[in-house]
Amino acid sequence: MRRVVITGAGTINALGHSVSATMEAMREGRCGIGALEFRDVERLSIQIGGQVRGFEAEGRFNRQQMSLYDRFTQFTLTAAKEAIAQSGIEFHGDLSAKSGVVLGTAGGGVSTWDDNYRSVYEDGKNRVHPFVVPKLMNNAAASHVSMEFNLKGPSFTVSTACASSNHAMAQAFQLVRSGMAPAMVTGGSESMLCFGGVKAWEGLRVMSRDACRPFSANRNGMVQGEGAGVFVFEDYEHARARGAEILCEVVGYAMSSDAADIVMPSKQGAARAIAGALQDARVAPESVGYINAHGTGTAANDKTECAAVADVFGPHADRLMISSTKSMHGHLIGGTGAVELLACIMAVRDGVIAPTIGYEEPDPECALDVVPNEAREAKIDVALSNAFAFGGLNAVLALKKI
Repeated sequence: MRRVVITGAGTINALGHSVSATMEAMREGRCGIGALEFRDVERLSIQIGGQVRGFEAEGRFNRQQMSLYDRFTQFTLTAAKEAIAQSGIEFHGDLSAKSGVVLGTAGGGVSTWDDNYRSVYEDGKNRVHPFVVPKLMNNAAASHVSMEFNLKGPSFTVSTACASSNHAMAQAFQLVRSGMAPAMVTGGSESMLCFGGVKAWEGLRVMSRDACRPFSANRNGMVQGEGAGVFVFEDYEHARARGAEILCEVVGYAMSSDAADIVMPSKQGAARAIAGALQDARVAPESVGYINAHGTGTAANDKTECAAVADVFGPHADRLMISSTKSMHGHLIGGTGAVELLACIMAVRDGVIAPTIGYEEPDPECALDVVPNEAREAKIDVALSNAFAFGGLNAVLALKKI
């Protein structure tokens, strides 16, 4: 099995339009959640979210591209460009033929769905744009990344609700580790912050009207976000041979299914994914210093995740740091694990632990070190990134300092 490293990272989200801006916001414990701004927002009960502001697509893409790129694809291409530029990798010849793209998204082109439903049902139009289907399909972003960067190897999209990005990155990791691909572009994106997207989530009654406060006793629900995170996963020897800067090493992953309930999480399913990632990475529980939690800010998720961590780590759970950056950038649904992986990279590479902001009251059922409100400096060798999705689909990644 080959070693797999990360040589490039890119993002756009509510905290910033780049990795450096996002990590700076995480260090400062800055909140990117605010009042939503889009058509008919006043008809919604939930009017806050982690919206990407100041993003001018028209200045980045030409008219033909705009007809093909939903907002989630625009975000993906923006993040991919940053990641590949940082990596310095160029996809030509055999490298191009064998390298590919695996991305995660839950909703795909939700904004395109929303716009065109309005056009047909509200405005009474009998025609839609001929590119509606290729614009809204979940694999649109992966396909456009492959075309933009000449990636001709295995390329596909994973859609597993809130675990989509972690499942996608796990597949990319396995493709490189097994030798099937020398490099993979991977991560995920989401843009559900439109009237229809938020209205659908309102129906679940799991959304907060004021703030995301994971692990705090007075938490009252999740807050949606949008954006993308994209990475270059590369064979260690290949990266070293070309003199690439290595951000960290991906050392393991695990996936599990609760096989229990479509919306309620299972402690056993989450624990099996966490324990499986440790086993795959061949690291002892005591080696883990930080976990980026799924941490949605809902009562069911937070207490279940904390119980799973306590089960897997035993006494070491009290010495772990576990934080939810969703408190800052919101829940990007299928794209969330990709943005959250940045916090794990920051932990192992820079020794900075992103905080859980909005924490106000201790919860006996979440009695772990949740790094409340302020970032912390700490030397970390191994970090985990948790993702637990509706449908009981779980995926955990393990990163290591290099």
